[in-house]
Amino acid sequence: MKARSLVVGLLTGAACAVAAVAGATPAGADVTPFIVGGNDADQEYSWMVSLQEGGNHFCGGSLISPEWVLTAAHCVQGSSADSISARIGSNDRTSGGEEAQAAEVVVHPDYTGTGAGGDIALVKLSAPAKSAPISLGTTTDAGTKTRLLGWGQTCPERGGCDAPVQLQQLDTQVVEADKCTGIDGSVELCTDNPGGDAGACYGDSGGPQIVGSAGKYELIGVTSRTGNGDPTCATGPSIYTSAPAYSDWISQNVG
Repeated sequence: MKARSLVVGLLTGAACAVAAVAGATPAGADVTPFIVGGNDADQEYSWMVSLQEGGNHFCGGSLISPEWVLTAAHCVQGSSADSISARIGSNDRTSGGEEAQAAEVVVHPDYTGTGAGGDIALVKLSAPAKSAPISLGTTTDAGTKTRLLGWGQTCPERGGCDAPVQLQQLDTQVVEADKCTGIDGSVELCTDNPGGDAGACYGDSGGPQIVGSAGKYELIGVTSRTGNGDPTCATGPSIYTSAPAYSDWISQNVG
């Protein structure tokens, strides 16, 4: 299978993103990150999605309507919808929740694979999911408390450990854009690495950055890439595509 390029944004510059893998290397790119320094999720998130190819996790995503999943462009660019499936609403990427087949992939037209911005995409499901979706948020100012979710690597060195089966979560915050390198602060969020050693990693790409509390979460970010160009995870802030910044494009496609 072609390995998808969802690295933590280190290997091919700004285009690389916090890759997603979980037990296999799917198509088109380097795939291997998990949340470093996080913990097993303490609750279930009905809208959390594991995008899979051949039964293997390659990227995260968020169910934003019964028929649409929001993820990173680098996760699905160049991929056929026929090759993508989704497991929705389970903390275990290998079982449980709801399974669905992709029917269409829509990559943002600004995404080039190099440079900042446009690292966002939509995956349409072949049939509406029964799971409850998450709404888009609006608060993205520096200092906003957020939570990261994903099945990316839990060790910082690329390929140094297997992806976790159980969903990981990490509480952190949005910081000033100038703390990240190669970022477009108008459409991307610089996200802190607590303690200097915790954050998104290979395999977390496309997954959500959320605000709020249990039962009232909103989606503000999509895992994109490292914020300091270091291939070792969590040595600096991470860059997330701002979902609110692309709300018009999302609405035009989702309806």
